[in-house]
Amino acid sequence: MKYKVVIIAVLAGLIGFLLMYKKGVFQTETNAYADMKLPETVDYNFHIKPILSDNCYTCHGPDANKRKAGLRLDMEEAAFSELKENPGHFPIVSKNVKKSEVYKVIVSDDDDIVMPPADSQLALNSYEKKLIKKWIEQGAKFEKHWAYISPEKDKLPTTENTEWAQNEIDGFILSKLEDKGLAPSEKAPIETLMRRISLDLTGLPPLPEQIDKLIVKGDIDEIIDTFLALPAYGERMTQSWLDVARYADSHGYQDDSYRTMWPWRDWVIHAFNENLPYDEFLTWQLAGDLLPNATKEQILATGFNRNHPITQEGGIVQEEYRVNYVLDRTNTLGKGILGITLECAQCHDHKYDAISQANYFEMFAFFNQVDEKGLQMTAPPAAKKRYFADPPYIKISKEETENMLSFINMDSLPKINVMVMNDSAPKTTYILNRGQYDQPADSVSPKTPEAIFAFSDDLPKNRLGLAQWLTDTKNPLTARVYVNRIWAMIFGKGLVETAGDFGVQGSLPTHPGLLDWLAVDFMEHQWDTKYLLKKIMQSATYQQKSELRPEIKKADPENKLLARAPRFRMSGEMIRDYILTTSGLLNPELGGPSVKPYQPAGLWEETNAGGNRGILTKYIPDQGEDLYRRSLYTFWKRTLPPPNMTIFDAPTRDFSEVKRQKTNTPLQALVLQNDVQILEAARVLAQRNIKAQPDNPKFVEDIFKRILVRSPRKEELLTLNTYYHSAFDQYTNDLESAEKLLAAGDYEQIEVDPAKAAALMLTAQVIYNLDETITKE
Repeated sequence: MKYKVVIIAVLAGLIGFLLMYKKGVFQTETNAYADMKLPETVDYNFHIKPILSDNCYTCHGPDANKRKAGLRLDMEEAAFSELKENPGHFPIVSKNVKKSEVYKVIVSDDDDIVMPPADSQLALNSYEKKLIKKWIEQGAKFEKHWAYISPEKDKLPTTENTEWAQNEIDGFILSKLEDKGLAPSEKAPIETLMRRISLDLTGLPPLPEQIDKLIVKGDIDEIIDTFLALPAYGERMTQSWLDVARYADSHGYQDDSYRTMWPWRDWVIHAFNENLPYDEFLTWQLAGDLLPNATKEQILATGFNRNHPITQEGGIVQEEYRVNYVLDRTNTLGKGILGITLECAQCHDHKYDAISQANYFEMFAFFNQVDEKGLQMTAPPAAKKRYFADPPYIKISKEETENMLSFINMDSLPKINVMVMNDSAPKTTYILNRGQYDQPADSVSPKTPEAIFAFSDDLPKNRLGLAQWLTDTKNPLTARVYVNRIWAMIFGKGLVETAGDFGVQGSLPTHPGLLDWLAVDFMEHQWDTKYLLKKIMQSATYQQKSELRPEIKKADPENKLLARAPRFRMSGEMIRDYILTTSGLLNPELGGPSVKPYQPAGLWEETNAGGNRGILTKYIPDQGEDLYRRSLYTFWKRTLPPPNMTIFDAPTRDFSEVKRQKTNTPLQALVLQNDVQILEAARVLAQRNIKAQPDNPKFVEDIFKRILVRSPRKEELLTLNTYYHSAFDQYTNDLESAEKLLAAGDYEQIEVDPAKAAALMLTAQVIYNLDETITKE
């Protein structure tokens, strides 16, 4: 009976929907499109190509296997050529809508003729149809995809508000704001700016002594330079790069055993702190071993290419997994460095971008010369050697870390091995049918897609030549993609929101002129990352308040035009490091092996596929100072990454990722309220404050300022003081509960009044749970 009721309800709802549709209830969207004003000049890349890509390229795009009627609409020559099945007719005729068959079928009322087909679930709205009509009338000019055109410095736009701008960035931002009738926001208070700059450049809040020294002067340049010079800068930048590089401390797959790659991570920290130019930073990681007279540091950098998951399980097909490793390196290059969905061409021609399957395997060929097997491990003494392969290692000794590799913190370790790159004799690379390892077709040589940027005959056909191609100033993608990712790190989203996809299906840049100007300026200044960061931070755009004014909320709710500074939740790593820093617990030691902080018991055991999986069978937290290392150094197991980082949207690092999701979930609140590391931090912060000044009447105010880098407002202080005194009264009458609360964490107990400490601990925890605390604004 209940099923009949459900069916009747669904049918009634559908009938009601159709009746309302017939009466025009749902025509609002259509009318809105009808009222939209067409641009004076219709631009192919920014107006027409997105329409064709979304609605037409599946059947009339780059993929020959899916193409229908032999018609391509992604290429100018094909779009203007006579239709084979309909002689005398053409898809598009310049300046002639009536003779353009494409326009006829998109405006047709006949379901048998209309395009996209009625059964495709796609349709052009009235505004899109008008755009195509006007584009044809204006000559139907095709252009190369915007991201494949080498960037140039456009002339700076003219603006009315000449007093606001502080550098060239502001001109581009202000021009768009004035077009929308918006004004930028006021400059943020110096306390806000100092916290913002510190978080962006070090991933940590400023320390009291830094605040006391710098905030009085209010010199933004000095504040920026101070934080750029700190060792924590390299750690902050490395944290972002680890996602791109898919770094982990375990191999992955079912066994997921231990690997030693942390010396490569130490090198990345060192490279950022030394401000190694980005073109060299890439070259060393992709091909440091192929440089003339390569140093051990340059060879170590190539560990970047070995960070992918590697199986250590018997019974595999060696070639299948070896090919998987090469695929991973190719895809990481595409997403992480070029910002294109190269992997979409592994099994067939790319459906949207001008990248063929042959192009994909030509790129694959650069990484296909490594001396490796599918099963990578050192054979036990009794094992048959033919089943195993020792991966290329450099061996690092204690003596070497005292001079040429002094940035590697080995402590008491006598020697370690790190996987690096080592090309063997040249291998022949084949296009693989459907991307399958055992279905080779035509052979190909190392080469790059012509659609992006031709590979010069003067370059060596190896990874070094690839790196030189990537860092050529004419390459349209490399600098743009990196500048965009730096912008996203600071502003929460890039000028191109799809940081890993600058292709046809990716987002269009909100400020294309600014993106190109920054990319060229970056290259003109020797690919200097610190220069780029300082340039952005010196802008009035960066220094705005984050307050959401009513007119901004209405005109630009997503803040794409940047009429205010953005506000967004920090990463899980930054939140943990923020709390450790403000509590005074953070261990600032630089580099070294990964550590194991607190983690719920039993998680590793749950994910192990057997009782004997070596040192990664059971999670045993470290002790002492290692519990309070930066989150950058937290042990990363692929099959079970640090759970508190995962809850705050950290990836597994099985694949390269250039953009983390930002979610808000109840689990995140539970972590902030119950995690032992946070409870311990609140406890230590409270106990230390009481120990220093037992009768201080400003406990709550001082802790608030320590955590949020500003003084509390009157109403905030009143609320928190009321909460503190209420808790103090409660624990004065229940010392047992106070002692139980204060037992959180392994850090030594500080002997102070337990009732006072427990009350202040809870107050500190409340402040740690504030939205403002975990938000960068």
